[in-house]
Amino acid sequence: MKQTLLVAALLAVALSACGKKEDVAADAASAVVEAASAVEATAASAVDAVASDVAQAASDVASAVEAK
Repeated sequence: MKQTLLVAALLAVALSACGKKEDVAADAASAVVEAASAVEATAASAVDAVASDVAQAASDVASAVEAK
């Protein structure tokens, strides 16, 4: 995930050195924002999945403790 963001940022910097600085820079900035949004969405989804798994495991442990 971090690699994608890094590549997008490097691409933005590389493209900003072209002759069409304003258009390319705007496009590159947009690409970086899109990449960052994708990374953020993926990370949020992963965190939600892990949180759900942890909650289920805690529930299982609590049930096991109560059964004893």
